[in-house]
Amino acid sequence: MKHTTKDFMGMFTRFPTPSRNALFPLALSFFLASPSWAQTAPPVTQFQLSNGLTVIVKTDRRAPTAAHMLWVRVGSMDEVDGTTGVAHVLEHMLFKGTPDMKPGEFSRRVAALGGRENAFTMRDATGYYQQIPSDKLEEVMRLEADRFARNQWSNEEFEKEIEVVKEERRLRTEDSPRALMYEAANAMTFLASPYRRPVVGWMSDLEAMTPDDARDFYRRWYVPGNAVVVVAGDVDVPQVRRLAEKYYGGMSARAVPARKPRVEPLQTGLRRMDFKAAASQAYVSLSFKVPGLRSPDAKEGSDAFNRDALALTMLASVLDGYSGARLDRALTQGANRLADSAGASNGLIGRGPQVFTLDGVPAAGKTAAQVADALRQQLALVASNGVSEAELKRVKTQWAAHETYKLDAVFSQARELGTYWINGLPLDTDTRLIAQLRTITSAEVQAVAARYFGDDQLTIATLLPQPLDPNRPPHQAPGSLRH
Repeated sequence: MKHTTKDFMGMFTRFPTPSRNALFPLALSFFLASPSWAQTAPPVTQFQLSNGLTVIVKTDRRAPTAAHMLWVRVGSMDEVDGTTGVAHVLEHMLFKGTPDMKPGEFSRRVAALGGRENAFTMRDATGYYQQIPSDKLEEVMRLEADRFARNQWSNEEFEKEIEVVKEERRLRTEDSPRALMYEAANAMTFLASPYRRPVVGWMSDLEAMTPDDARDFYRRWYVPGNAVVVVAGDVDVPQVRRLAEKYYGGMSARAVPARKPRVEPLQTGLRRMDFKAAASQAYVSLSFKVPGLRSPDAKEGSDAFNRDALALTMLASVLDGYSGARLDRALTQGANRLADSAGASNGLIGRGPQVFTLDGVPAAGKTAAQVADALRQQLALVASNGVSEAELKRVKTQWAAHETYKLDAVFSQARELGTYWINGLPLDTDTRLIAQLRTITSAEVQAVAARYFGDDQLTIATLLPQPLDPNRPPHQAPGSLRH
């Protein structure tokens, strides 16, 4: 299984799956056979301060370190047209000071503590994190609480940083033909859903953005009831509770803004886009609208914890979950191979609608249309013939192995707990996922392959290579690029 991040500005826009090379299924197959493997995970405690801020604590004493994360349930999907990218711009501005800290001082102080820190913006949330020796937890909680509650900066500081963000867009999007294509294809795939907007924002909106756009976004969304602090590592729950009350508890409670539903209308026909860009190879992407994971307590999709979403995840893994999986064998191997590469991924978790994506790069002498047809043929084969028990067992074992490997890093544990909270999922979703995935059958995988991959759910985007401009200078990474 592999990470697939179509939103290049979002660190965790897809539910994290293990990389192919990090897994050793044969050595770890006993995890799948044993229903009690996940019981070794440390317990998780959640509580809420009087101002509405949620705190989640997971104790892990294997090393004297801790991860401290502040998640705010606001991302690009909460923006409005005309100020796209403001969530990401504001993330940058939180490093620019408070009444007691000068621009850049936050990072210098964390480094002096022996820690490292950064931040990220994605569709669903914005996050800030520090990894530090556990005896420095109080200091980073004080620093993070201060900038969350009292972020401030001058107009001049904003004008400097917006140029950094624009250069980041040039570097990550405009210099990447595939990123440009995905941005345009995403805007075609979704009509009403705010997922249609790029996380980094449209350049015209960045050009027109004002300091008050970022300040207004900060005042509106950065409220205690819209945030969670996650601490994992060599810590005690009473200790974290005391520090949370001391540093976060004094913030005034304010109402979380109401979110109006923006439901994506039913797609009623195939959408196709040819995208011209300077590139050396063609590329094709097929995105099908599919159900995402929802809380088992939700009114919709609660049946057996959304088995279709899980079966689609297993389908993506069967197609492209390991070296030599179906897409590799069918498209990229042999003397008559069609593609230099081919992939599949399923968007399992998110606050908005999800897609199942197939993609490929045509081999020399082959066309993007041939690759697209071959990718769909692999779906049709699963729909007609199903998958073998051996294939299904293999990818299930990989998932179980990943759930074990993640326990080795307290940052991964904190990140996962924050992701679940942002999406309204139970904090034991990891255990629930494995329990449900273990029961997904070949028949269910076959059924979703037949159900969700018609033309009416499909958007096809094809990158048509154009001549490269030898005189165009490459963009340079800006000095304060944080991602």
